[in-house]
Amino acid sequence: MNAPTRPQEFPTSSPKVETPRVTVAFGDGIGPEIMQAALDVLISGGARFEIEPIEIGEKVYKSGISAGITPEAWDSLRRTRVFYKAPITTPQGGGFKSLNVTVRKSLGLFANVRPCAALSPFVATRHPDMDVVIVRENEEDLYAGIEHRQTDEVYQCLKLITRPGCEKIVRYAFEYARAYGRKKVTCMVKDNIMKLTDGLFRKVFDEVAAEYSDIAADHYIIDIGTARLADQPENFDVIVTPNLYGDIISDVAAEIAGSVGMGASANIGESCAMFEAIHGSAPDIAGQNIANPSGLILAGVTMLVHLGQSEAAARIHNAWLKTVEDGVGTGDMKPENAVLGTREFADAVIDRLGQTPSTLPPAAYDPDQKPIVIETPDRPAPAKKELVGVDVFTHDRAPADDLAARLNAAAAGPFELVLITNRGVKVWPQGLPETFCTDHWRCRFEARGEAGTADVARLLAALAEAGIDAVKTENLYEFDGERGYSLGQGQ
Repeated sequence: MNAPTRPQEFPTSSPKVETPRVTVAFGDGIGPEIMQAALDVLISGGARFEIEPIEIGEKVYKSGISAGITPEAWDSLRRTRVFYKAPITTPQGGGFKSLNVTVRKSLGLFANVRPCAALSPFVATRHPDMDVVIVRENEEDLYAGIEHRQTDEVYQCLKLITRPGCEKIVRYAFEYARAYGRKKVTCMVKDNIMKLTDGLFRKVFDEVAAEYSDIAADHYIIDIGTARLADQPENFDVIVTPNLYGDIISDVAAEIAGSVGMGASANIGESCAMFEAIHGSAPDIAGQNIANPSGLILAGVTMLVHLGQSEAAARIHNAWLKTVEDGVGTGDMKPENAVLGTREFADAVIDRLGQTPSTLPPAAYDPDQKPIVIETPDRPAPAKKELVGVDVFTHDRAPADDLAARLNAAAAGPFELVLITNRGVKVWPQGLPETFCTDHWRCRFEARGEAGTADVARLLAALAEAGIDAVKTENLYEFDGERGYSLGQGQ
């Protein structure tokens, strides 16, 4: 069977430091046990750094600090600029905001790099030739986490995509491919539906790709792209994608490569970096000495490369590869010879320090590898921006025709009602009786002649006077004559 063509590759983004300090969080759930195992491996392998431990996550949340991180912890992160983090628990469906997202965005860690390579035949996989790197945008998209409940029945999450954010991550992906000898970059988005947001990402991808004639470029719609990745991962090299899609497909890729427990992640910014396993805190198996520390060990290898300690990084990575090659691993790796606990697996890696694999390609890191530096893109001159209408979102249980009659009677200023949608689908004028409607309506008013924000305020005041509950508005603009808003489905 074929082995992966190259060891895992991670970027570097800082110069060598003699005795660096590293902020370390032991995390929640399985975090403390896999972090201790990983630190033991790193230190035994010759890593040189001083630890600044911080407390974050569940314990901090429960102490009354809703951010999940103390001011002292922020001070440590901003001082060391290197964060080695075990998984933390983020409440599902309610409660506190994700601290992972907060740290990434607050420190400007815009690029999330996740290599996923098969280790066949030593870790079971249906895809022995798989060798994929996923470069995920890390700061925007739906992970902005801006959500609102607007009516009894409808909740909203805002998807924010920016041109500078797109350009930075796409250019990073191409620079990464060039730096590590990769041949192709694939863009995955859903621009056939989200034509403005995902459409911008795809447009910027095409613009940047044109500057890298030495690297092939293609794109997939995210749904079929994910299916192809799961079925034919050997056809992909580097994949670049917005935040949410990247989070999903990187877990898919890690799992089909062999185990999500082996997935490592580098989060890179201009001046800071964070290194972590890609999996969660798994509280259901905490304290049982069965968790796989491999993802955190490999994240530590990445950190050593970042710190300029390439010799120690290679020594540790090769010992880990040799351990895998010897058929030794935790239960999720389905090893051939021995299933070990968390602590025992770390000891097995330590016992093999100084050894290299005989079948898998040995790891080697260039001490002179230049960091990938992406400068903030220049901002073009502002476009000519013209207000041409307003979408007023209302909370109402009346039928669309009745709502339209009330809106028309109350309309003020230069605005004329032209469309009502429900969950994006046109229901007035000439809606279909089969369309299911909630209590949340988008009412589109177009301006007849010049209009300004003061006219929008007068319209809203008139609607309020008529007893219409406007829960949100979105002004409609043209930018240099180009429409800056989507049409309603069926419009």
